[in-house]
This record gives sequence, structure tokens and C-alpha cells, in this order.
Amino acid sequence: MLSRTQLRHFLAVVDTGSFTRAAHTLNIAQPSLSGGIAELERQLGTRLFLRERRRIGLTAAGNALLPLARAIERDFHEAEARVSQLPVPARPIRLGVLETVPTRWIEEAISAYPGAEPLELTEGNERELAAALGNGSLDLALTLTGFPRRNQGKVLLDEDYCLALPASHRLADAAVINAADVAGETMIARRSCEALAETSRFFTERGVRPRFAFRSAHDDRAMAMVRAGLGVTVAPRSLGVHGVVMVTLADFGLRRQVALVQGTGWEATFGARHPLPGTIASTRPNANGV
Repeated sequence: MLSRTQLRHFLAVVDTGSFTRAAHTLNIAQPSLSGGIAELERQLGTRLFLRERRRIGLTAAGNALLPLARAIERDFHEAEARVSQLPVPARPIRLGVLETVPTRWIEEAISAYPGAEPLELTEGNERELAAALGNGSLDLALTLTGFPRRNQGKVLLDEDYCLALPASHRLADAAVINAADVAGETMIARRSCEALAETSRFFTERGVRPRFAFRSAHDDRAMAMVRAGLGVTVAPRSLGVHGVVMVTLADFGLRRQVALVQGTGWEATFGARHPLPGTIASTRPNANGV
């Protein structure tokens, strides 16, 4: 198969009229040039040059190859010129998002994000996001700190866990709800909840074993079913939505902190003043979870 290097060697000899000058133009040793031309002639099965004492001429085969070689070289130059003018695609920012972070927070942050780099989202629990940050597959992660173990990061949300009730519920106007008040209630289990074990233990220790009408790993769906009146659930305050009332659960006391944690190469790759962290911080839910 002919190569571009072989054709460039051929054209250099034609244009300079000399193997010596062609080698100098190409900045290669003359034996390398002569060897390249000999290999080209061997592949084509014919001689391309008439080598006389003081001049280099083309054979009929050389004359036939010349316009083809020039056209190929022009195509190479045109391809290089066009491709080199295209913008280099920006390296995407790989953002990890805790499964139990409110969807509207992420939606608002992405809608307001002014940066040039595209975003790639990865969902996961606290353990999965910590591992991804550690192995470099994530640049940032919106995840937990302080529960169940500590990470380094800027805390953006510090909130309690509440009992989520439909707005029409008989206890919706209560300031505080006791575990005993839930004894006759139907519950919805949030399978992705990082406090699921603590919640179950809390009610069990108080003799409350409610019936479950729905178990889901999707918080949006679980909260929609609360709003519809299917049951009640325990959830972080920020997951509250219109039509759902978030009431303090007496003696529960568990809180969580959601932090934005940077990967080790964040500032080196994107700079300390990149707008994404500020955008995520500015769109976080307020103290009432809405």
C-alpha cells in the first residue's frame, strides 16, 4: 500500500530535480530518500525516474503518477486545514449526584449553569460516589458528609428528617408528630433512603409496625404517592413538594448534610473559579425544603 511519505518523497525529487536537494528539503538523509523511492518503484512494479549523470527525468509511469500524487497531497493539505480550524470539544464535567438529592435542585442547577463544558451526570449512593471520586471517574459529587461517614467538601444543605404527609392529612397542621401517632398509618418505604435502617429501628423500638402500601427506590414517585394519599413516609425536609407537608418527628433527631465534594484534579482541570460549584450552591433548596 502506498503511503503519503512515499508520495511526498516522489514529489520532492520532481520539484527539486535532485535526490540530494530533495533529501535536504525533507530534512532526511539521502540514503533514506533513495531507499523510499526504490520501495515505491518496487510496489508499483516499474521505474519512475530516469537517472542520468546530471539530471533526473520522469519515465512514462512517473509522468502518470505525478498528477495523481499532487492531487492526493492537495487533499491531505485541505483535510488538515479544515480539521485544524474546527473547535476542540470541551472536556465534559462528570458530576455525581446523590440519589436522594431533590430532582428540582439538579434541574435548576443545570438550567442556570453558564459554563462552556458539557455536563455528564452519574447517580449513586454515598458509598458509590465516594469510590468514583477516589478513582477519578468523577470531577464533583453532590453527596453526604457526616453521615454515615465524613467526606471533605463544602456543605450546601443541613436538614432534618421529617414525616411527609399529604396536605389533607389529619396531622398536617401539627408542629410535631410522635411515633405513636403513626401507629395506625400506612407507610411508604423509600428504598434509597440513607437513613432507612435508622428509621426502621426508631419505629420498631417504639412498638410501631405500620403497614406498607408501596416500596420504591424513586423518591419523586414516593413523594407523589404521599401527595396522592397512599401513605406517609420519612424523608429529608428538602424532598418536600407542593401538596406534601413535612412535619418534625419527635425524638427522631437525625440530620444530614449535603456537600459538594471536589475530585483531586478539579482545580487543575477546570480552575478554582469555575461557575458550576457556585451555580449548584445558589440553586439549593431553602430551609423549608422548597
